[in-house]
Amino acid sequence: MSRTHSARLALIGRLSDGEFHSGEMLGDALGMSRAAISKHIKVLQSWGLDIYRVQGKGYCLSQPIELLDEAWLSDHTDVPALSVIPVIDSTNQHLMERVGQLTSGSVCLAEYQQQGRGRRGRVWQSPFGSNLYLSMYWRLDAGPAAAMGLSLVVGVAMTKALHELGAPGVKVKWPNDLYYQDKKLAGILVEMTGQTGDAAHLVIGMGLNIGMGPHVSEHIDQPWARLADACQPMPSRNVLASVLISRLQDALLDYEKTGLAGIMDDWQQLDNFKGRPVKLLMGDREVRGIERGIDEHGALLLDVDGVITPYLGGEISLRRDD
Repeated sequence: MSRTHSARLALIGRLSDGEFHSGEMLGDALGMSRAAISKHIKVLQSWGLDIYRVQGKGYCLSQPIELLDEAWLSDHTDVPALSVIPVIDSTNQHLMERVGQLTSGSVCLAEYQQQGRGRRGRVWQSPFGSNLYLSMYWRLDAGPAAAMGLSLVVGVAMTKALHELGAPGVKVKWPNDLYYQDKKLAGILVEMTGQTGDAAHLVIGMGLNIGMGPHVSEHIDQPWARLADACQPMPSRNVLASVLISRLQDALLDYEKTGLAGIMDDWQQLDNFKGRPVKLLMGDREVRGIERGIDEHGALLLDVDGVITPYLGGEISLRRDD
């Protein structure tokens, strides 16, 4: 890690309690000038941290943050390798670049993604310390064809984990989102390498909005929700991460044995839009109908005037039809 990042992370560590800290005290503690502290604060604000300054009192985070603890997470999960990299381009990209060196089940988490990615190349807003950015590498010996519908399995596993943690209102949205009160709570991105006839190398990423503040919303083009509003009481970020990692691992092991059949009943119960008017966006084309769940291949079933048609593909977006 660069010395610059180390200084900024040390500054975040001081501010994480949500109390006021004067520029002079911060400078003395970290061995830098007040002017240097001020410059670092500006960078931290660009990372999405809501830091404000009051004359005579100093700097303060709008709310305390709990930083991820790599040692604690390693002790409380049963994965072959786990790393917390506070500042990263993308947790998925980090694992994709190391596929040949990883053991199946390896996990990477971050506090802040400089180039967080969503489906179809979209930017995933990743403010520091307020959400959860997590990726797992998984080797699927059955090959790439067997990975069809994997984002549905991950979505069900995440949703059931959040129910277990006190957020019963969370639902799944085809093919790769979690919703709360019709707003996006989390996204899933499954990326794959591997040739037909060989094992599939999968990187399964998730971004979960936890306590993201409204100051980030100007960069987001759809309604979004926070786990802090869905979950009472709110678990710590470290507990949340450990439970999601464990449930994801269990779900992938089950998927290797049963495929999509293992989640069909759960999906029908958890589907946010089942029985509701929706529209599918496919390039310039729109198809409207009633959503009827998924079929055994993971395709979305759309009822248009009594005719039910399955839709499956990477360039389809599902939206509520108002």
